[in-house]
Amino acid sequence: MRAYGVTYDTGFLSAGTTTHEPFDPDAVRREMQIIRDELHCDAVRITGGDPDRLETAARHAARAGLEVWYSPFTNGLTQDELMTFIVDGAERAERLRQEGTPVVFLTGSEISLFTSGFLPGDSLKERLGLMAEPARLRAALPEVPARVNTFLTRAAAAVRERFGGPISYASLPFEGVDWAPFDIVATDAGYRDATTAHGFRENLRAQTSQSKPFAVTEFGCTTHRGAAGLGARGDSIVEWDEHARPRLITTVMRDEEEQAEYVRELLDIYDEEGTDTVFVNTFARRDLPTASEPGRDFDTASFGIVKILEHGRTGTTYPGLPWEPKAAFHALAEYGRARTAETERRTMT
Repeated sequence: MRAYGVTYDTGFLSAGTTTHEPFDPDAVRREMQIIRDELHCDAVRITGGDPDRLETAARHAARAGLEVWYSPFTNGLTQDELMTFIVDGAERAERLRQEGTPVVFLTGSEISLFTSGFLPGDSLKERLGLMAEPARLRAALPEVPARVNTFLTRAAAAVRERFGGPISYASLPFEGVDWAPFDIVATDAGYRDATTAHGFRENLRAQTSQSKPFAVTEFGCTTHRGAAGLGARGDSIVEWDEHARPRLITTVMRDEEEQAEYVRELLDIYDEEGTDTVFVNTFARRDLPTASEPGRDFDTASFGIVKILEHGRTGTTYPGLPWEPKAAFHALAEYGRARTAETERRTMT
């Protein structure tokens, strides 16, 4: 594996707010340094729907010595609005690259779900509802690849005019992406669950055997018993009201070790099967804080490797930051230390 890291959410926009509040540039700076120094990550995938936040986080990542995967992750835009956002991001990413930072630019993330015009439905809620209706979904899916690839071909060409580094796109399997315009094949569907475990390695080999590098831009596990079997659906235990406030809809047992073991196992598999770059989802879910009272530990539904503390509290491990490391954080740190030591050993021999 050439590089590994975590995703870093600068704020997914929904219901008039974001998933990263408050956004404190100084905290971002410290967290990027922790990702590099404590987790020993090579890279970070920076996601979000605010262009200034993306650039701020990318610059702090660059100063920390991380390879930057500059990744617009928008919600509620039209295709024209998304194109404008991507072009702006490419120009910002190129300025960073010109300053000497290794940068990969992604021309969007899961656009068929979060942008209008690819799937039936005027809102994310309607499109997610479609995903839960197999008959309607089967009828809609055949038209999606052509629409997605028409947009991505235009986006890739526009980005190439402004950005001189490698480009990719954070895809979903049903989008049927034509990878010809891109340098790296990438998927947000890097999760293993009970239904995919049997053929997981075989399917991965089909991806890594292609002529272009293969990246897993998102994989991980939430923090409750049984989450490993759910994979990407581990957060299905929570629902959101119209004000983007969470509510747990089922009782689960908190289990940090299951999350940590899942991350360890998949990192080893991705390494063994020749994946170029992988990103654990995610550093933090600031909209899913932990709590001691029953039914309010929203962190059990979080893919974050740190737990956000309740009521504006700050932690003791890294004073002043509003979180504490979870077992998955320590598992990543151990993995990173071992990987760094092995790299140094090979260099010396």
